[in-house]
Amino acid sequence: MSLQLPAVDVPPQPWTGRFDGDGPGHRRWWQAVNPFDNTAPAAVGGPDAAAAAGHRPVALLGFASDEGVRRNQGRTGASAAPAALRKALGPLAFHLDRTVADMGDVAVPGEDLEAGQERLGRAVAALLDAGHQTVVLGGGHETAYASYLGVSASSAVQDGGRLGVLNLDAHFDLRDEPVPSSGTPFLQMARAEAGAGREFRYAVVGISEPNNTRVLFDAARKLGVRYLLDEDCDADRVRDFVDGFLADIDVLYLTIDLDVLPAAVAPGVSAPAAYGVPLPVISAVCRQVARSGKLLHLDVAELNPAFDIDGRTAKTGARLVDTLLR
Repeated sequence: MSLQLPAVDVPPQPWTGRFDGDGPGHRRWWQAVNPFDNTAPAAVGGPDAAAAAGHRPVALLGFASDEGVRRNQGRTGASAAPAALRKALGPLAFHLDRTVADMGDVAVPGEDLEAGQERLGRAVAALLDAGHQTVVLGGGHETAYASYLGVSASSAVQDGGRLGVLNLDAHFDLRDEPVPSSGTPFLQMARAEAGAGREFRYAVVGISEPNNTRVLFDAARKLGVRYLLDEDCDADRVRDFVDGFLADIDVLYLTIDLDVLPAAVAPGVSAPAAYGVPLPVISAVCRQVARSGKLLHLDVAELNPAFDIDGRTAKTGARLVDTLLR
């Protein structure tokens, strides 16, 4: 049976990169990624069998959105991020032992953010239920709520799996605002989980105390959010923190806001970090999560190519995606 998905706004574009040869030993991402085939059969055995095998096919989706950042009074430009992340992924050597397909982008060209989030969510849910591992290339951090709509609607959660949301981020993004934005997605999730009668399991690595008000810390405490401040993110403490969170959940949605990293590593974001969490610590979290066997879905958000320097933020985001899929 073929997999029917909501139409994307921008179809998959050709990938490019360095050419060393056609053989499997020479392959790079640009040679390995294929356009998503809507008529191809779903993963054999469905999501459970594919996950047990540890070789779920990967589906990439872009979320070309700036509207959440604009509403949050940030520096716009994240709508160009999916293309920049693909460009950075393209030349990387391909060491994965599973297939990767590019579905294209869901775009938010105007102010109707909510419609774009719903379209992306439907696509993510359909792909997850067909046995794929989904990767969303954002977009501002409004990407997170779009991802959540898909993850929470998937059979992995609907059938009773305990969902955990792990955010690598300098910000809680728990703002209580009249209009959703890149600063509100996790409060939206908390309310949706409460409405569904589920516990909200949310943890954040990298919180910058000077960049989160007392109101946001109070909201985090009321919601039972687990968090580590950026200044407390040494390798051992972060590993133990993530292990403790993973022990209490069945399936994980990981979201990476690239502003969790120091500005020298990730200058191309809406809100560059004055302190940040060292890249080796963030990379270790990605390896830890990948090894856990609980990673259902991941996204990368807040890349702003207009403010990047030598593509270093895009290259860092691409490296983290590659690490997570090993």
